[in-house]
Order: sequence, then C-alpha cells, then structure tokens
Amino acid sequence: MPPLIGITSYVEQARWGAWDRECTLVPQVYVTAVHAAGGRALVVPPLPEGVDDVVAALDGLVLAGGNDLDPALYGAERDPRTVGIRPRRDAGEVALLRAAEEADLPVLGICRGMQLMVAVAGGRLVQHLPDVVGHERHQGTPGVYSRHPVDTVPGSRLGGLLGDRVEVPSYHHQGIADAGSLAVSAYADDGTIEGVEEPAAHFRIGVLWHPEQDMDGGLFTGLVAAATAVSRLTRYPAC
Repeated sequence: MPPLIGITSYVEQARWGAWDRECTLVPQVYVTAVHAAGGRALVVPPLPEGVDDVVAALDGLVLAGGNDLDPALYGAERDPRTVGIRPRRDAGEVALLRAAEEADLPVLGICRGMQLMVAVAGGRLVQHLPDVVGHERHQGTPGVYSRHPVDTVPGSRLGGLLGDRVEVPSYHHQGIADAGSLAVSAYADDGTIEGVEEPAAHFRIGVLWHPEQDMDGGLFTGLVAAATAVSRLTRYPAC
C-alpha cells in the first residue's frame, strides 16, 4: 500500500460558486507532488488537538508553505513587515511537528515549514531578509517565484538527494538567523541558509524554497521512500 503522507493546510476565507466561507485548503500542486513520488496525500487541518492520533495514522508529513510565523515562537518582537500571522495554524503545526518528532515520523518542511522546524529547534528567523542581503531576489515579484542556485553541504542527506548544486523556485522574504539544533545542509549563493536537517532522524529535512513548483522528485521521492521504510506499521506494531 502506498505510504500516507499528511500535508498541513491553511484556514483562509475562500469563494466558489455562491459561497464565501472560511475553508481548510492547500494548493493542489503539493498533492500532485506527493502522488507523483508514489505516496498518497491526506490534507491535515491546523488543529492542536489529537495530533498523536494524526501522527499514528500517517507514514510521513509535509509542512507546507504559507504566511509568516508569529515571532513569539522564536522569542522575538514582531517587525512591521512580518504579516499574515495565523495563530491557529502556528499552534496546530507546532503541536503536530513535536508529535511527529517524538514518533520519528519522516518530515519535509517547505519554506514556512522549514522556518517552523527551525523555531521548534530553538533557532531564530531573520524577519526581513533584504535588510541582511541587500536584495529581494529570494521573493521576486508578487505571485511569481524567483529562481536562484543553492549549494548543498557535502555529506548532508539533502546533498545526497539533490547533488552539489540545484536551481530552485523561491518565494520568501524571511530567512534563517540561527538553525538551532538542526544541521545546516544548504546555502544560497549570497550565503543565506536554505536547507536544514536532523541527522539523527530517519528523515527530517527543511528547505526554504518550493520544490513542489518544479515537481522536484528528489525531495518528495526521498520523503516517500523514508515513509515506506518507516511506516506506521513499523512504528506502531500490533500487540
């Protein structure tokens, strides 16, 4: 049976047909990427309750991109350019990630998802990256992904999946100041941190770019392979 991969989701106001209501949603491209890699996707709403049951039902987890994190998660005051904070999503995903870490569930964090991994690992974010690097090439124009090269760290799991260098689609204005307890596994050409991982885990990798936009088989295939090897049947054997 294909491994079941959870994908975290947004709660946003949405309109379709005659309706204009709050919805749980995630871009379809995440689902497509999981299925293309051989997994089966399950959209996970951002609820802090019952996360242990959710993790027990999954074989892997994708922490999807989205709005800025609340800087309180990493002990900082909010910069005026930190926008779109969603406390309900923050609380739900922090609880879910901690439960996933406890169970050693394979995890892939994408953009905001990587930032969440860093915050939970005791790290800190740069709230507006152009202040540090002097350019806006990581975000590009509204609604359009920019592209830039990323170099992986030799010997890292990320490097083993992607090779030494890859060009990536990027859309973020925040970066990583300190990766906390995570190992840095990739850098952009301006020296900013683009990838992190937990070497002691079966599979726990975060990237600041959007591999789902390129249908980047390396990361999603790696996640699905790890989820297949460490399935819920292995983690929770029958009594």
